[in-house]
Amino acid sequence: MSMLDEGAADYSALEFAGRAEALGAELGAGASLDGGSAYLSALKDQLDPSLALFADMLRRPTFSEAEIDRVKATWIAGIKQEKARPNSAALRVMPPLLYGEGHAYAMPFSGSGTEESIASLTRDDLLAYHRTWVRPENATLVVVGDTTLAEVVPMLEKHLGDWKGEGEPASTGEVADVERPTAPRVFLIDQPGAVQANIFVGQLVPSTMSDDATEFEFANTVLGGQFSSRLNMNLREDKHWAYGSYSFAPDALGQRPWLAFAPVQIDKTAESMAELKREITEYAAGTTPPTDEEVAKVRANEIRSLPGAYESGSAVRGTISSMVRYDRPDDYVARRKAEIEALTPAQVAQAATTIDPDALTWVVVGDLDQIEVPVRSLELGTVQVLDADGRPVAASATASTDGGDAE
Repeated sequence: MSMLDEGAADYSALEFAGRAEALGAELGAGASLDGGSAYLSALKDQLDPSLALFADMLRRPTFSEAEIDRVKATWIAGIKQEKARPNSAALRVMPPLLYGEGHAYAMPFSGSGTEESIASLTRDDLLAYHRTWVRPENATLVVVGDTTLAEVVPMLEKHLGDWKGEGEPASTGEVADVERPTAPRVFLIDQPGAVQANIFVGQLVPSTMSDDATEFEFANTVLGGQFSSRLNMNLREDKHWAYGSYSFAPDALGQRPWLAFAPVQIDKTAESMAELKREITEYAAGTTPPTDEEVAKVRANEIRSLPGAYESGSAVRGTISSMVRYDRPDDYVARRKAEIEALTPAQVAQAATTIDPDALTWVVVGDLDQIEVPVRSLELGTVQVLDADGRPVAASATASTDGGDAE
């Protein structure tokens, strides 16, 4: 998808970029967890020629061998950078740990894949993907701007109206459900000499399309979704061990990952993990349920931010696109406002029970010479050392001789 604008029809990559610049247009494409998208932002008085270029990008990409080689080299260099950075290193290995190898979502959260998978791609692979998936069936056009259907539809018909896919459109099928682990697990990734440790902990939660998605989003925000949430106020504002500690659950059609994280000073790694575990456990178990004040603060922030969904053209496009992707009604924003206004602390507390403290998966990136023994001594779960590709490596001699559960 990212190569659709690297040359199309009679334009080389540079010529395509030059043509877009001459029109004052921006074009591009990409893929996310549940689908692909392409976009055009154009001046109204240049919409017709800009749509012609957009149609070329969608329908006639060249996939030049030279451009493929260039993009592959850049992509692989980016993967190496991800593996060298603590945050992205953890986010690369988390999905296969949560979903299991072979699952549709078991790929790095960045979507960059692996060095091997990128190196193996051929022009024929890209042509086959384009033929199978970049086609009008099951696609939705979202148009935002100072226009009307009467104005824009004839232009769209002119450039895209005769676009047809070859054969029957393919289907991705349903995203497979995954059982949570039966016990907590801890995975360590070594970064010798690191002066901080990056802690991630999470598990799978229901889809964005679940009936209680809004309740869970509220529950997550109270725990770690904003600056004044519990995790950040504890580890950053109170303990001063972390630059910040937050939690989030990105959208997904299938089960989505819920993750909490904290980059902490390395000599407080174990203590920070203990605090994260305590906060999560007490919150999910109802020992420290969300308060009226916490829920009111989240409600006010959510309602006041809703107009932002229509503040700019790109915001409107994003809001409508999410309605399409997650099968939401056209008045979703208004319905969400009413839903948020009606939420009670009891409903938020019930949604917090979605998190199971006994099925957490931990990934910690740091200097194992400093953190491995203290982390093992916490006995949060079975401990396994991984390399940057998520492959198991032998436990260190230090951990083994100190009585750690070497694996």
